[in-house]
Amino acid sequence: MTRVPADLASAFRPGDRLVVVQTTGDLLHIPSADWTTARAAVDVATQAFRQMGTVTDHAISRFYDEFARGLSDQASFQLIAAANRADVDLARQRGRSVTRLVLSDKMRADMIDGLHAWRDAPSSRGQVDERIEHHGWSVELRRAGLGAVGFVFEARPNVFADATGVLRSGNTVVFRIGSAAIGTARAIVAHALDPALDAAGLPRGAVTLVDTSSRAGGWALFSDSRLALAVARGSGPAVAQLGTVARQAGVPVSLHGTGGAWIVAGSCADTERFAAAVTHSLDRKVCNTLNTCCIPAGQSERLVPVFLGALRSAAQRRGANPKLHVVAGQDHGVPAKWFEPVAITRAEGPIVEPGTETLSLDELGIEWEWEESPEVTLVMVDSVDEAIDLFNAMSPQFAASLVSADPAEQQQFYDRINAPFVGNGFTRWVDGQYALDRPELGLSNWQLGRLLGRGGVLSGDSVFTLRTVAHQTDPDLAR
Repeated sequence: MTRVPADLASAFRPGDRLVVVQTTGDLLHIPSADWTTARAAVDVATQAFRQMGTVTDHAISRFYDEFARGLSDQASFQLIAAANRADVDLARQRGRSVTRLVLSDKMRADMIDGLHAWRDAPSSRGQVDERIEHHGWSVELRRAGLGAVGFVFEARPNVFADATGVLRSGNTVVFRIGSAAIGTARAIVAHALDPALDAAGLPRGAVTLVDTSSRAGGWALFSDSRLALAVARGSGPAVAQLGTVARQAGVPVSLHGTGGAWIVAGSCADTERFAAAVTHSLDRKVCNTLNTCCIPAGQSERLVPVFLGALRSAAQRRGANPKLHVVAGQDHGVPAKWFEPVAITRAEGPIVEPGTETLSLDELGIEWEWEESPEVTLVMVDSVDEAIDLFNAMSPQFAASLVSADPAEQQQFYDRINAPFVGNGFTRWVDGQYALDRPELGLSNWQLGRLLGRGGVLSGDSVFTLRTVAHQTDPDLAR
């Protein structure tokens, strides 16, 4: 039995929906307007998918080209940039982080590059994955579009280029963006996206925005069983909740929530390589940013100063002070001056707080969300094996790196670490476009288990189904 709170009951109106999250008992109130908006978006996306089978690969390529042209056109982009500035100003007034919200020149260039990459990518539609020959007939397994793919993204303008990648494999997309970026999203749709769909001759519903700033719009979208796949990116708890809503509706999910990479120093870690790995893994806060660093206790006198120097260097590059967390009982390895109060740059501005604080060993999985001050956990371990055990037990099982010159130690690390992304240097390489030349829709961890039939990078060309086609040459074929 669930007891409905008085405030929810008083807010409820005829036509509203109530979703009970079975794993937590959370009650999600979806106002009628948000439910209607999301259903209408899925309506046009599913209708457009039925037309995608007759849309040529050339037309899809032209869409990407036209979309990129719209973002490159200065007159069109000025209107988008103005909307983004308004979103950023409002977010700052509310004390929200704007690190991922600002549509910078680099983000604009990356979006254009991503669209060009999809324009030039070969189509997998109709690709024959397998052919089985029989006497008098044969069977082919061919790739085909999956359907309407639903996305809920954080407030990042560049998700448009990411999400439209599913068109390359014959799908359509309907998505909700974080409320902080809704003005930017509307401007991109009006001045670059819709004109590109029209110019290429694609149905308008091929890419559809759930035009609501309410979080309930995402719940409504993921409650629609017509979606072929639900993809969520953002903070861990919010993504987990959205994933549960989709699963309860019978929709397959791909979740990209909790991140935070780990770096482990090997028994023979080179100090320069170790310092570089730490510094270059802290250039900005995203899912593949260094979150936890493990140093063997026997190497602490040699490597802790190197680690602290690299952390401070990363902070100085951002014009800020670093924030360190160290496991209780291990703080003797950190100089006393690191515990003194300093200004830590948060989303709401500089806040004076201890530069270093202690935490318990079972808190190693906390992912730090920081604005300008790089924030990291340091833990001393008896061995690389202990670091692996801690990662497997307490991390979101996402990205791990071992800095070691010992090939046997690297092999042991790979064999035992339960992570989809494994490296030997900086952690920020974990990115579909950077590593694989394919704009990513998101990155998956193994927090809820390994992934069936695909890797941790979800890209537009990895969203497909298989159709089975028979070719009969013997007219008298019978069972």
